[in-house]
Amino acid sequence: MVAVVGGGQLARMMAPAATALGVHLRVLVEGPASSAAQVVPDSVVGSASDVGAVRALVTGVPGADVLTFEHEHVPNDLLEQLVAEGHPVHPAAHALVHAQDKIVMRQRLTALGVPCPRWAPLPDAAALQRFLDEAGGAVVVKTARGGYDGKGVRVVTRTDEVADWLDALGDGGVPLLAEEKVPFVRELAVMVGRRPSGEVRAWPVVESVQEGGVCSEVVAPAPDLDATVAQEATALAVQVAQGLDVTGVLAVELFEVRDPDGGSRVLVNELAMRPHNTGHWTIDGAVTSQFEQHLRAVLDLPLGATRARAPWSVMVNVLGSRHADLADALPAVAALDADAKVHLYGKEVRPGRKLGHVTVTGDDLADVRARARAAAAVLRGEEPAGRPAAATASTATSGGAA
Repeated sequence: MVAVVGGGQLARMMAPAATALGVHLRVLVEGPASSAAQVVPDSVVGSASDVGAVRALVTGVPGADVLTFEHEHVPNDLLEQLVAEGHPVHPAAHALVHAQDKIVMRQRLTALGVPCPRWAPLPDAAALQRFLDEAGGAVVVKTARGGYDGKGVRVVTRTDEVADWLDALGDGGVPLLAEEKVPFVRELAVMVGRRPSGEVRAWPVVESVQEGGVCSEVVAPAPDLDATVAQEATALAVQVAQGLDVTGVLAVELFEVRDPDGGSRVLVNELAMRPHNTGHWTIDGAVTSQFEQHLRAVLDLPLGATRARAPWSVMVNVLGSRHADLADALPAVAALDADAKVHLYGKEVRPGRKLGHVTVTGDDLADVRARARAAAAVLRGEEPAGRPAAATASTATSGGAA
């Protein structure tokens, strides 16, 4: 049995993989209407900081073979207590801290020789001013803990633009760090799976597109990526997984930057030690999905193949919708493109909220991208940019056999 802390869409998408593997899943959910609670019968209601709830998650009947996570916001001292009591936890607390605290992450990656943006901790306004002076322009200030999807991140040119964060430091507020504002060409990501015995497998490097700090689109593999850069990115992700002793799925988000000689290289931006938005395409586009791989890894089962099933996969997030219930749009999406794969998260509609995603695979990138965007637009309650030609052909030849 696998116990999962967190009741969002990531835990929800573990459920089909668990069912296919015959693995019992138990999930700690925030409430009975949480995304995962709607599809996982064995759910425990409680918060990740509730010691009693986490213990009930692990020690219920049947007892958990391993505890894992769909988010990083879990007290490390609690995890260490559980391990001391004989309950396996993957990824372990000593690894997970690098996804919880950006200062710890930057310190460790720097020690490992992993290329990162120039950075510095910010104990006070004077430290930020020094960093600004050295940068000669805008810099990125981040909260070391708790940030996600653009939250806890500000691009600033003056110290007063983060005065509230700096003032809070004296009252025990969240530690801060500054990073150079990297002039990147695009954002890339590598997903890897690693099991306790050390086996590691990586999926193809992908390109991710952000809107307001939130991932809106993923293209697999990253188009026009130099083979040497792709190998470098994959090697870095494996180095991070091994260097931090990660068990499970790891997402390594990267900046691709241009060198003066016209070549490219990559810098590590962020880490996530769990299934990640940039890996959703693997559900429909790879031999083994990131969710199945995460379960295999934390149970120390042999890892699945990570090769792509089609030349191109494009995943488009549905961020907000005019529909009160996205299921109302399913007939229109199916009529538009019978090959589009829709994944809805069972969430209440709010502006900009991740409500689901669409993945389309195929041989032609322009066609696949247009079709994925069109299907997502229908789910948002918008008119698609045009009826994709491939969808028309698919619909015309999808009659049942006698």
